Amino acid sequence: MSFGAAIRPLTSRRLSSASLRGRFFRSRRVIIAGIFLLIIVLIAIAAPLLSPANPLKNDLDNRLRPPFEPLPDGRFLLGGDVLGRDILSRAIWGARISLLVGIIAVFVAGSVGVTLGLLAGFFGGGTDDLIMRIADVQLAIPTLLLAIALIGVLGPSLHNLILVLGISGWVIYARTIRGVVLSLREAQFVEAARSIGVPTGRIMIVHILRNVWTPVIVIATQQMGGMMIAESALSFLGMGVPPPEATWGGMIAEGRNYLSTAWHATTLPGVILVVTVLAVNFFGDGLRDVLDPRLRL
Repeated sequence: MSFGAAIRPLTSRRLSSASLRGRFFRSRRVIIAGIFLLIIVLIAIAAPLLSPANPLKNDLDNRLRPPFEPLPDGRFLLGGDVLGRDILSRAIWGARISLLVGIIAVFVAGSVGVTLGLLAGFFGGGTDDLIMRIADVQLAIPTLLLAIALIGVLGPSLHNLILVLGISGWVIYARTIRGVVLSLREAQFVEAARSIGVPTGRIMIVHILRNVWTPVIVIATQQMGGMMIAESALSFLGMGVPPPEATWGGMIAEGRNYLSTAWHATTLPGVILVVTVLAVNFFGDGLRDVLDPRLRL
Protein backbone atom coordinates (compact mmCIF):
# COMPACT_ATOMS: atom_id res chain seq x y z
CA MET A 1 0.00 0.00 0.00
CA SER A 2 1.34 3.41 -0.95
CA PHE A 3 1.77 6.27 1.48
CA GLY A 4 -0.93 8.25 -0.35
CA ALA A 5 -3.41 5.37 -0.08
CA ALA A 6 -2.66 5.06 3.62
CA ILE A 7 -3.37 8.69 4.40
CA ARG A 8 -6.49 9.06 2.26
CA PRO A 9 -8.91 7.50 4.83
CA LEU A 10 -7.51 9.72 7.59
CA THR A 11 -7.80 12.80 5.39
CA SER A 12 -11.34 11.82 4.41
CA ARG A 13 -12.33 11.45 8.04
CA ARG A 14 -10.87 14.84 8.87
CA LEU A 15 -12.70 16.50 6.00
CA SER A 16 -15.93 14.74 6.96
CA SER A 17 -15.55 15.85 10.58
CA ALA A 18 -14.82 19.43 9.52
CA SER A 19 -17.82 19.39 7.17
CA LEU A 20 -20.03 18.06 9.97
CA ARG A 21 -18.92 20.78 12.37
CA GLY A 22 -19.42 23.41 9.70
CA ARG A 23 -23.00 22.29 8.98
CA PHE A 24 -23.74 22.10 12.69
CA PHE A 25 -22.68 25.68 13.35
CA ARG A 26 -24.44 26.90 10.18
CA SER A 27 -27.75 25.44 11.34
CA ARG A 28 -29.51 28.35 13.01
CA ARG A 29 -32.27 26.10 14.29
CA VAL A 30 -29.83 23.82 16.11
CA ILE A 31 -27.86 26.72 17.58
CA ILE A 32 -30.90 28.66 18.88
CA ALA A 33 -32.61 25.56 20.28
CA GLY A 34 -29.34 24.33 21.79
CA ILE A 35 -28.67 27.66 23.53
CA PHE A 36 -32.21 27.71 24.94
CA LEU A 37 -31.88 24.14 26.24
CA LEU A 38 -28.50 24.94 27.75
CA ILE A 39 -30.10 27.85 29.62
CA ILE A 40 -32.88 25.58 30.92
CA VAL A 41 -30.32 23.01 32.06
CA LEU A 42 -28.25 25.66 33.85
CA ILE A 43 -31.39 27.03 35.53
CA ALA A 44 -32.32 23.53 36.71
CA ILE A 45 -28.82 22.90 38.06
CA ALA A 46 -28.72 26.27 39.84
CA ALA A 47 -32.29 26.00 41.17
CA PRO A 48 -31.27 26.46 44.85
CA LEU A 49 -29.48 29.70 43.93
CA LEU A 50 -32.02 31.10 41.48
CA SER A 51 -35.25 30.19 43.24
CA PRO A 52 -36.62 33.28 45.01
CA ALA A 53 -38.62 31.21 47.51
CA ASN A 54 -39.10 27.73 48.91
CA PRO A 55 -41.19 25.93 46.25
CA LEU A 56 -42.99 23.86 48.90
CA LYS A 57 -43.80 26.62 51.39
CA ASN A 58 -47.44 27.69 51.60
CA ASP A 59 -48.35 31.37 51.97
CA LEU A 60 -52.13 31.65 52.01
CA ASP A 61 -51.94 35.44 52.21
CA ASN A 62 -50.68 35.36 48.61
CA ARG A 63 -52.97 32.63 47.36
CA LEU A 64 -53.59 33.04 43.61
CA ARG A 65 -51.63 36.29 43.65
CA PRO A 66 -51.61 37.79 40.12
CA PRO A 67 -48.35 37.67 38.12
CA PHE A 68 -45.87 40.50 37.50
CA GLU A 69 -46.62 42.12 40.88
CA PRO A 70 -43.71 40.80 42.94
CA LEU A 71 -43.12 41.48 46.60
CA PRO A 72 -40.12 43.65 47.54
CA ASP A 73 -38.05 40.51 48.20
CA GLY A 74 -38.62 39.30 44.62
CA ARG A 75 -41.13 36.57 45.39
CA PHE A 76 -44.25 35.98 43.28
CA LEU A 77 -42.92 37.50 40.07
CA LEU A 78 -45.10 35.00 38.20
CA GLY A 79 -47.78 35.02 40.89
CA GLY A 80 -48.91 32.47 43.44
CA ASP A 81 -50.73 29.16 43.09
CA VAL A 82 -53.77 27.79 44.91
CA LEU A 83 -51.76 27.32 48.13
CA GLY A 84 -49.81 30.56 47.88
CA ARG A 85 -46.60 28.94 46.65
CA ASP A 86 -44.35 30.95 44.38
CA ILE A 87 -45.00 29.83 40.78
CA LEU A 88 -41.60 30.97 39.50
CA SER A 89 -39.81 28.96 42.18
CA ARG A 90 -41.90 25.88 41.47
CA ALA A 91 -41.29 26.25 37.73
CA ILE A 92 -37.53 26.44 38.31
CA TRP A 93 -37.53 23.33 40.50
CA GLY A 94 -39.98 21.64 38.13
CA ALA A 95 -37.38 21.95 35.38
CA ARG A 96 -35.20 19.54 37.38
CA ILE A 97 -37.92 16.89 37.42
CA SER A 98 -38.80 17.28 33.72
CA LEU A 99 -35.19 17.17 32.55
CA LEU A 100 -34.29 14.33 34.92
CA VAL A 101 -37.22 12.22 33.74
CA GLY A 102 -36.57 13.05 30.09
CA ILE A 103 -32.85 12.28 30.14
CA ILE A 104 -32.90 9.12 32.28
CA ALA A 105 -36.04 7.68 30.63
CA VAL A 106 -34.45 8.18 27.20
CA PHE A 107 -31.26 6.51 28.46
CA VAL A 108 -33.23 3.51 29.77
CA ALA A 109 -35.29 3.23 26.57
CA GLY A 110 -32.20 3.61 24.40
CA SER A 111 -30.18 1.04 26.35
CA VAL A 112 -32.93 -1.58 26.14
CA GLY A 113 -33.84 -0.81 22.54
CA VAL A 114 -30.28 -0.71 21.19
CA THR A 115 -29.40 -3.98 22.94
CA LEU A 116 -32.48 -5.81 21.66
CA GLY A 117 -32.18 -4.32 18.17
CA LEU A 118 -28.53 -5.35 18.00
CA LEU A 119 -29.35 -8.92 19.04
CA ALA A 120 -32.31 -9.17 16.64
CA GLY A 121 -30.40 -7.83 13.66
CA PHE A 122 -27.17 -9.73 14.22
CA PHE A 123 -28.50 -13.19 15.08
CA GLY A 124 -31.75 -13.11 13.08
CA GLY A 125 -33.88 -16.26 13.01
CA GLY A 126 -35.82 -17.07 16.17
CA THR A 127 -34.15 -14.31 18.18
CA ASP A 128 -35.25 -11.73 15.63
CA ASP A 129 -38.79 -13.12 15.45
CA LEU A 130 -39.21 -13.17 19.24
CA ILE A 131 -37.94 -9.61 19.80
CA MET A 132 -39.92 -8.15 16.89
CA ARG A 133 -43.15 -9.87 17.96
CA ILE A 134 -42.73 -8.41 21.46
CA ALA A 135 -42.21 -5.02 19.83
CA ASP A 136 -45.36 -5.49 17.71
CA VAL A 137 -47.40 -6.33 20.80
CA GLN A 138 -46.18 -3.23 22.61
CA LEU A 139 -46.89 -1.05 19.56
CA ALA A 140 -50.47 -2.30 19.62
CA ILE A 141 -50.95 -0.79 23.10
CA PRO A 142 -51.17 3.04 23.36
CA THR A 143 -48.09 4.30 25.19
CA LEU A 144 -49.98 6.46 27.68
CA LEU A 145 -52.42 3.65 28.45
CA LEU A 146 -49.53 1.25 29.05
CA ALA A 147 -47.83 3.79 31.30
CA ILE A 148 -51.02 4.36 33.32
CA ALA A 149 -51.48 0.60 33.76
CA LEU A 150 -47.90 0.08 34.92
CA ILE A 151 -47.98 3.08 37.27
CA GLY A 152 -51.26 1.76 38.69
CA VAL A 153 -49.51 -1.52 39.54
CA LEU A 154 -46.17 -0.11 40.74
CA GLY A 155 -47.51 3.06 42.38
CA PRO A 156 -46.68 6.70 41.59
CA SER A 157 -43.10 7.76 42.30
CA LEU A 158 -40.22 9.38 40.45
CA HIS A 159 -38.32 6.09 40.09
CA ASN A 160 -41.36 4.18 38.86
CA LEU A 161 -42.22 6.97 36.43
CA ILE A 162 -38.74 6.87 34.87
CA LEU A 163 -38.83 3.05 34.69
CA VAL A 164 -42.27 2.98 33.08
CA LEU A 165 -41.44 5.62 30.48
CA GLY A 166 -38.16 3.88 29.70
CA ILE A 167 -39.91 0.53 29.19
CA SER A 168 -42.56 2.22 27.03
CA GLY A 169 -40.07 3.83 24.65
CA TRP A 170 -37.60 1.10 23.63
CA VAL A 171 -39.39 -0.13 20.49
CA ILE A 172 -38.36 2.66 18.12
CA TYR A 173 -34.69 2.09 18.97
CA ALA A 174 -34.95 -1.67 18.51
CA ARG A 175 -36.66 -1.49 15.12
CA THR A 176 -34.32 1.18 13.80
CA ILE A 177 -31.11 -0.48 15.01
CA ARG A 178 -32.25 -3.86 13.74
CA GLY A 179 -32.57 -2.44 10.24
CA VAL A 180 -29.11 -0.89 10.38
CA VAL A 181 -27.50 -4.05 11.78
CA LEU A 182 -29.11 -6.24 9.10
CA SER A 183 -27.12 -4.34 6.49
CA LEU A 184 -23.92 -4.05 8.53
CA ARG A 185 -23.63 -7.74 9.43
CA GLU A 186 -22.98 -8.61 5.78
CA ALA A 187 -20.45 -5.80 5.30
CA GLN A 188 -16.91 -6.67 4.21
CA PHE A 189 -15.28 -5.43 7.42
CA VAL A 190 -17.54 -7.74 9.47
CA GLU A 191 -16.77 -10.70 7.20
CA ALA A 192 -13.07 -9.91 7.51
CA ALA A 193 -13.35 -9.86 11.31
CA ARG A 194 -15.10 -13.25 11.25
CA SER A 195 -12.47 -14.72 8.94
CA ILE A 196 -9.63 -13.93 11.35
CA GLY A 197 -11.51 -15.39 14.33
CA VAL A 198 -12.71 -12.27 16.13
CA PRO A 199 -15.23 -13.34 18.83
CA THR A 200 -18.90 -12.65 18.11
CA GLY A 201 -19.28 -10.34 21.10
CA ARG A 202 -16.35 -8.22 19.99
CA ILE A 203 -17.72 -7.99 16.45
CA MET A 204 -21.08 -6.80 17.77
CA ILE A 205 -19.65 -4.19 20.12
CA VAL A 206 -16.52 -2.96 18.33
CA HIS A 207 -17.38 -3.36 14.66
CA ILE A 208 -21.18 -2.96 14.51
CA LEU A 209 -22.35 -1.03 17.58
CA ARG A 210 -19.94 1.84 16.96
CA ASN A 211 -21.54 2.37 13.52
CA VAL A 212 -25.15 2.77 14.71
CA TRP A 213 -24.81 5.75 17.04
CA THR A 214 -25.97 8.40 14.57
CA PRO A 215 -29.61 7.22 14.41
CA VAL A 216 -29.56 6.54 18.16
CA ILE A 217 -28.52 10.14 18.91
CA VAL A 218 -31.18 11.54 16.61
CA ILE A 219 -33.94 9.33 18.05
CA ALA A 220 -32.89 10.18 21.62
CA THR A 221 -33.04 13.95 21.08
CA GLN A 222 -36.42 13.69 19.38
CA GLN A 223 -37.82 11.30 22.00
CA MET A 224 -36.82 13.44 24.96
CA GLY A 225 -39.59 15.97 24.24
CA GLY A 226 -42.11 13.14 24.15
CA MET A 227 -40.87 11.84 27.49
CA MET A 228 -41.30 15.29 29.04
CA ILE A 229 -44.85 15.51 27.67
CA ALA A 230 -45.63 12.02 28.97
CA GLU A 231 -44.29 12.91 32.43
CA SER A 232 -46.44 16.04 32.49
CA ALA A 233 -49.50 14.11 31.29
CA LEU A 234 -49.09 11.48 34.00
CA SER A 235 -48.49 14.16 36.63
CA PHE A 236 -51.61 15.96 35.39
CA LEU A 237 -53.57 12.73 35.89
CA GLY A 238 -52.12 12.30 39.40
CA MET A 239 -49.99 9.30 38.41
CA GLY A 240 -46.62 11.02 38.12
CA VAL A 241 -44.38 12.43 40.82
CA PRO A 242 -46.50 12.68 44.00
CA PRO A 243 -47.22 16.15 45.44
CA PRO A 244 -46.00 18.41 46.92
CA GLU A 245 -42.97 18.02 44.60
CA ALA A 246 -42.96 20.69 41.91
CA THR A 247 -43.55 19.39 38.39
CA TRP A 248 -44.81 21.29 35.38
CA GLY A 249 -47.62 18.80 34.79
CA GLY A 250 -48.64 18.92 38.44
CA MET A 251 -48.70 22.74 38.38
CA ILE A 252 -50.97 22.69 35.32
CA ALA A 253 -53.31 20.22 37.05
CA GLU A 254 -53.47 22.20 40.30
CA GLY A 255 -54.49 25.42 38.56
CA ARG A 256 -56.95 24.08 36.00
CA ASN A 257 -59.98 24.73 38.21
CA TYR A 258 -59.07 28.41 38.53
CA LEU A 259 -58.64 29.40 34.89
CA SER A 260 -61.38 32.01 35.05
CA THR A 261 -59.97 33.74 38.14
CA ALA A 262 -56.26 32.89 38.07
CA TRP A 263 -55.25 32.08 34.50
CA HIS A 264 -51.57 32.30 35.31
CA ALA A 265 -51.56 29.29 37.65
CA THR A 266 -52.01 26.94 34.69
CA THR A 267 -51.07 29.02 31.65
CA LEU A 268 -47.55 30.03 32.68
CA PRO A 269 -46.34 26.48 33.53
CA GLY A 270 -48.00 25.30 30.32
CA VAL A 271 -46.17 27.90 28.25
CA ILE A 272 -42.84 26.93 29.85
CA LEU A 273 -43.49 23.26 29.06
CA VAL A 274 -44.53 23.95 25.46
CA VAL A 275 -41.56 26.19 24.70
CA THR A 276 -39.09 23.72 26.22
CA VAL A 277 -40.51 20.75 24.31
CA LEU A 278 -40.51 22.78 21.09
CA ALA A 279 -36.84 23.61 21.66
CA VAL A 280 -36.06 19.91 22.19
CA ASN A 281 -37.92 18.97 19.00
CA PHE A 282 -36.26 21.72 16.96
CA PHE A 283 -32.86 20.62 18.23
CA GLY A 284 -33.64 16.99 17.35
CA ASP A 285 -34.88 17.89 13.85
CA GLY A 286 -31.86 20.10 13.23
CA LEU A 287 -29.49 17.43 14.50
CA ARG A 288 -31.10 14.90 12.18
CA ASP A 289 -30.50 17.22 9.21
CA VAL A 290 -26.89 17.74 10.25
CA LEU A 291 -26.13 14.03 10.76
CA ASP A 292 -28.07 12.73 7.75
CA PRO A 293 -25.41 11.18 5.52
CA ARG A 294 -27.45 11.97 2.41
CA LEU A 295 -26.94 15.69 3.13
CA ARG A 296 -23.19 15.53 3.74
CA LEU A 297 -20.93 17.46 1.43
